[in-house]
Amino acid sequence: MNIERIDQVEARAAKHAALSDPSRLRIVDRLTLGDLSPTEIGVALGLPSNLITHHLNVLESVGMVSRSRSEADKRRSYVHLTDDALHGLTPGRAERASRVVFVCTANSARSQLAAALWSTHSSIPASSGGTHPAERIDPGAVAAADRHSLALRDESPQALTSILNDSDFVVTVCDSAHEEIGVAGHLHWSIPDPVRIGTDDAFDTTFDELERRIAELAPRLAAS
Repeated sequence: MNIERIDQVEARAAKHAALSDPSRLRIVDRLTLGDLSPTEIGVALGLPSNLITHHLNVLESVGMVSRSRSEADKRRSYVHLTDDALHGLTPGRAERASRVVFVCTANSARSQLAAALWSTHSSIPASSGGTHPAERIDPGAVAAADRHSLALRDESPQALTSILNDSDFVVTVCDSAHEEIGVAGHLHWSIPDPVRIGTDDAFDTTFDELERRIAELAPRLAAS
C-alpha cells in the first residue's frame, strides 16, 4: 500500500471518528441539504453554543465543514459541508415535496437560475420568487443561462407571497431572504450574489454552485 492510499484511509478514518459522536452526526445530517448558522444548529439540536463550537471545530479539523460570513448580517456566519465531506460516507436525510420554490431577494438571478436548473434534474415542479422582486431578470443571469444552454422561463420576477403555498418545499439561495423569512424556508444555500459583483465569472460560479447543490438534492427529494 502506497503513502497516498494510507493517507486516504486515514482521512476517511478521521471522518468516521468525528461522526462517532451523535451530535456531530446530526449536524452533518442536517448540513447535507442546506447551510445553517451555528445558532440555528444549536436551536435544532437543543445544545448550548459552547458545545456547538466544539463540535464544529472537530468537523472542521477533519475537513468536513467550512464557514463563510453572511452577506447580509456580517456578524453571522454559515456552516457548509465541503465538496468532499461525504466521500466514502452515505448521507442519511431525505425529504418529500409537491413543488420546490427557490427564493432570493430580487428573484432576478439566483432563484431564477435555480428553478430552471431544477427542471433539468427532477420531474417535481419548481418555481421561484423574491422577498423584494426586481422589475426584470438581471441580464447577467440571462447571459449565464445562454452560456450554459439553459432555458430560463419567460416570466418577470414575482413576489414570494403571491406564489407560495403551504405544501411548497422552500429553498432560500440568498442570505438576506433566508434571514428575512426564517423558518418559512426548509433549506438554505448560502450563495453569494453575482449581481453585486456583475462579472461573467461571478455568474458562472453561481451557476456551477447551484448545479452542484441541485444535482445532490434532486435524487433525495421524492414527489409527495
